[in-house]
Formats: sequence, C-alpha cells, structure tokens
Amino acid sequence: MTMNQKILQACPLPPPLAGKLPALCPVEILSDASDQTAFLREHDDEFTVLITTGTHGADKALIDALPNLKAICSLGVGYDAIDLDAVRARGVMLSNTPDVLNDCVADLAIGLLIDAVRGISASDRHVRRGDWPRVGPTMPSTRVSGKRLGMLGMGRVGQVIARRAVGFDMDIRYHTRSPNPQLPWHHEPSLLTLAQWCDFLVVACPGSPETYHLVSAEVLKALGPNGYLVNVARGSVVDEKALVAALENGQLGGAGLDVFENEPEVPAELLRNERVVVLPHVGSATRETRAAMCELVLRNVERFVTKGGLVTPVNL
Repeated sequence: MTMNQKILQACPLPPPLAGKLPALCPVEILSDASDQTAFLREHDDEFTVLITTGTHGADKALIDALPNLKAICSLGVGYDAIDLDAVRARGVMLSNTPDVLNDCVADLAIGLLIDAVRGISASDRHVRRGDWPRVGPTMPSTRVSGKRLGMLGMGRVGQVIARRAVGFDMDIRYHTRSPNPQLPWHHEPSLLTLAQWCDFLVVACPGSPETYHLVSAEVLKALGPNGYLVNVARGSVVDEKALVAALENGQLGGAGLDVFENEPEVPAELLRNERVVVLPHVGSATRETRAAMCELVLRNVERFVTKGGLVTPVNL
C-alpha cells in the first residue's frame, strides 16, 4: 500500500485520537476551515481517508466532494449519520468501533431503567427542593426485579443488556427481523405483541430507514400506563411526538432516554416531565470506553494506510 495518504478530519475529535493521527499521515481538519466549501474545492483530491464520528457522520455532498476517498473511519458504533448509498456507490470502505462500548452502554441502559422505574432522579430533585420535610416522601414506585423485559434489538449491546437483566430475575423476550437460534431467550416476531407482553421495553437496535419510528404511537399504547421505555440506541427509532403524547396522556408509565431525534435539542415536554430521565447521549462516555474507541479508530487508520484494509470493517 502506498504511503501517499492524507486524512481529512471532518469534526472535532477527542484529544487522544486527534493528537495521534498526524503520526500516521498528514491531517487537515475540515471543521477548522472558515469556508468549508472553498477548502474542499481547493484540496478535494488530496484526501484518501475521512475521519468522523457516529453522530457527526458524512453526507453525500461531503463524500462526493472527495474524489480520491478510499476509507471512512468513524468513532462510534452507529453509522446511520453516514450516507451509505454514497459509500456503496463510490466503493469506499467504512469502519466503526464495535464491541468496545458494549459494557458501558449496557450498564447505562440498566441504570436508566432503574432510575426511571424507581424514580431515583425525581426523588433526588424532591429532596433537593426541600419537599421531603414540607410535603413528605415521594409516592411508592414500581419494582424492577422479576419483571418482564422486552428488547428491541438483540445485537452486541442488546445481548449484554439482557445478561445484566438476568441478574434481576427478569423474564426476557426480544424482537428482531429474524431469531438468533443461539440465544436462550424467546424471539417475538411482532414488536406490538412484545410491547403488550413486557413491563419494560429497551431499545437497542441500529438507527436506519428500516427502524425509523419503529416505536410508534401504537407500540407505546401497547406498552401501557404501567410500562416504561428505555432508549440507548438512536432517537430516530422512537416517534418522539408520539412519546410526548403518550406520557402526557397517561398512556405510558415513564421513560429513560439517552438519545433524541434532534440532538442536542430535547422537547420541553420531556424536560419538565418528572417521570422521564434525560441524558445527553452518554452511553459510551466513560474514560475507559472512549479510550478504547479512539484506539480502535487509530488501528483502523493505521491498517488502511499501511495495508489497504480495515480492522473492523462494516459489511455494506
């Protein structure tokens, strides 16, 4: 593989990653350019590698503006913000950072579930406001252990979440396009039926056109006034307007949300609802996991510039 490579960094990256990239080959930072269109027009044919993140992504215009682009290396497991049709059309290779974030995302999912169901954050606010001595303790919440857990998605992260839930003596079922015969849990072909059955529905599937608003008003209604939704996947999987309506109409017990449809914007109705826990997309945000993600991006870039391949290629 020729060493005549150059990296285009699409957006700000964690310092441990950004600081080490120049040791692999020259780097230009697109987000630093005052006029990005003019910058690309002047330097378009220089770049063979594009570095981005799962949330920033890469649209068709950017991909098409780089005629010599051969590889995109993304920091994050999700790649729904990258135009895959443009990637396929150009024959560009794509890598992400799978597996290294499974544990931390699963931990957060269980934490969100317990928080939302037991009202931990709401009770914390109750005490801090001085409401405990003034109006008494909060109302009794719902038990977590021994309940029925529905998983929307049972990939790498979903399986780790399910294993965590086994420790809480939960009955587990899951919905995916097709069953995995190697898994010990019951596959439910209908998401609506799964929502009717479970007490808690955890969203852990990829964001894509196929999963857009998969958690619809009908699914939320089936989950019911005693049911809880947890989303650690992508905001696009849940119909956010339907979620707001279900919560305000008493059709849903509560929700724990790490992701939203139009991040970083969060609907005011969710912010003021005491039965909703909101987080700023921090599923993988631990020092250990972010370091592992950065290291995996570096390994992918190094593999490409030296051997023309990738360590964790996405199967397109």
